[in-house]
Amino acid sequence: MWGSNAREAHPIFFHHLLKGVRNGAKMYTVDPRRTVSAQWADVWLGIDVGSDIALANAVGREIIDAGLANEAFIAHSTTGFEAYAASVDPWTLQRAEAVTGVPAAAVRSLAHDLATADTAQICWTLGITEHHNGTDNVLALINLALLTGHLGRYGSGLVPIRGQNNVQGGGDMGALPDKLPGFQDLADVAARKRFEAEWGVTVPGEPGLHISLMFDAMERGEIRSLYVLGENPAQSEADVDRIRRVLTGLDFMVVQDIFMTKTAEMADVVLPAAVGWAESEGTVTSSERRVQRVRQALTPPGEAKDDLEILGLLAERMGHSWGQLQAEDVWDELRRLSPMHSGMSYERLDQLGGIQWPCPDLDHPGTMFLHGWLWEDPLPRDPAPFMPTEWVPPADELSDDFPFRLTTGRRLDSYNTGVQSGGYSSPIRTGGVIEISPEDTAALGASDGDLVRVRSRRGAIEVPIRTHPSLRPGLAFMAVHSPDDADVNLLTIDAWDPKSGTAEFKATAVSIEPLRSAS
Repeated sequence: MWGSNAREAHPIFFHHLLKGVRNGAKMYTVDPRRTVSAQWADVWLGIDVGSDIALANAVGREIIDAGLANEAFIAHSTTGFEAYAASVDPWTLQRAEAVTGVPAAAVRSLAHDLATADTAQICWTLGITEHHNGTDNVLALINLALLTGHLGRYGSGLVPIRGQNNVQGGGDMGALPDKLPGFQDLADVAARKRFEAEWGVTVPGEPGLHISLMFDAMERGEIRSLYVLGENPAQSEADVDRIRRVLTGLDFMVVQDIFMTKTAEMADVVLPAAVGWAESEGTVTSSERRVQRVRQALTPPGEAKDDLEILGLLAERMGHSWGQLQAEDVWDELRRLSPMHSGMSYERLDQLGGIQWPCPDLDHPGTMFLHGWLWEDPLPRDPAPFMPTEWVPPADELSDDFPFRLTTGRRLDSYNTGVQSGGYSSPIRTGGVIEISPEDTAALGASDGDLVRVRSRRGAIEVPIRTHPSLRPGLAFMAVHSPDDADVNLLTIDAWDPKSGTAEFKATAVSIEPLRSAS
C-alpha cells in the first residue's frame, strides 16, 4: 500500500485486502502517517512527504544489486532496462534513508520481499498522484512491477485505487483533453474520422485543456464561460482563493449538480440533476475495468432531471434535436466507436454481472488481466518500456518561516468537500481540525482544542489543534471535508503536474501559531 489510507478512504476494498492479510499475505505500507491502514501492516515505511521516487528508485537499485531482478521477464517483455538501471544506481540504501527518512534496513526488506514473493501487488492512490510530479511517482512504481514481473497474472499487478466512484468510467468515456472515448488518441486521424462520421461534425485534432490549464485560461480572460457538472471547484481546488476570484470574474457559469454547492451558489444558472446511482439508468466502471449496469430505483424529485435529459434539452434549445435520449442508445453509440467496449451490450452486462474491458466482440468474455499479453510468446505488441524517473522535492519548500509540512486526506465518515456527507452527524467525525504530533503540541505550549493560526505562502486559517500519535514531529494533517469550518485549500499550492494537471495537495509548507487556549 503506497500513499493510500484505504481503511478510511476505500473501506470496502480494504476489507477485501485484509482477507489476504489474514490468509498470510505480508503487507507493507508506505505513508508519511502511521494511519489506521498502516497499523495493519507488517512493516510501515514512514516516508517524508514527496520523496516517493527516491524510495522507489532505491528499492529498484537494491533488487538489481542483489541479483533479484526477473531477468527472463525483463528480456522478453520490456525495453530500456539498461537506462533504468543506470538511473537508479546512485540511490543506495544510505542515500534513500537520508532523503526519505525510512531506515535503510526497511528499504532493503521491502526490496527483497517484493522481488522474491510468488505474487505481489502494488496499490496506490492520491498519496502518490496529488504531487507536482505525480505521474513520475506512478511511473516509478510501474518500473518496480516491470523489474520483478509482478503484473499481468493472477495475484500480481498494479492497482490504482480510484479516488471516487466511476473515475475510471469518466476516463473511459473521453473525459481527458487528449483522448476520445475508449482511450483513442485525438491525434489518430482514422479514429477521429469514425467519430466525425457518427456525429456529423469535425473533431478538432488538437488536445483541449485539463482543469489546471482551464483555470489559467480563465485568469487570462481566454475562457469567459463555464459549464460545471458534478464538481465543486470553489472548495475542492488548490489555492482556492485564486479559484474563487477566477470563477467570480467569468461572464457566465452554469452548474449542474444534485446539491447547492458553493460553486452552484456562484453560478448564473443551476440545473438540478438526478442522483446517478439511484435515479438514473446507465453504467459504472470500477478500478478493475469492470463495467456494470446502474438501474433507476427512484424518480428524481421536483424539477431534477437525469443528466442525459438535461443535455438533450439544452441541445434542443441550441437548435439540435437529439430526440428522446436513452442511456442504452448512448451506450450502443459508444460500442460502435470504442473497440474495447464493442462486445458489451446491456444484455451481456446483465447476464454476466459486468464485463472487464477490453471486450472487442459479443463472443469475448472480457479481459481479466490487462497486461496478460506481456507473458505471451511472441508478444502481440511492442514490449513495455522502463521509464527512468528523477526525484525532485515538493514545490512548496520548508523554511524557518514555514517549518511544518502539511498533508491532506480523507476520513472514514466523510466524502470530498462534505457536500454529500456534511448534512448528517457521525460519532467519529472530528470536523475541521489540524492534527499534529504530541511533540509539536508540547513545543507550541498548546493542548487539544486550542485555536491556532495555520499560515502558508498563499493564505491563513484559524482552526483547533488535535494531537495525534500517527504523526511525527514536523508533519501536520488536515482532512478536506470541512471547508466551511477549516478551509484547507486556502493553504494548498496550485503547483501542478505538467503531465496530468493534478495539483500538489499533499505537500504544503505552513507555520502554526497558537492563538488561545480551549480552556
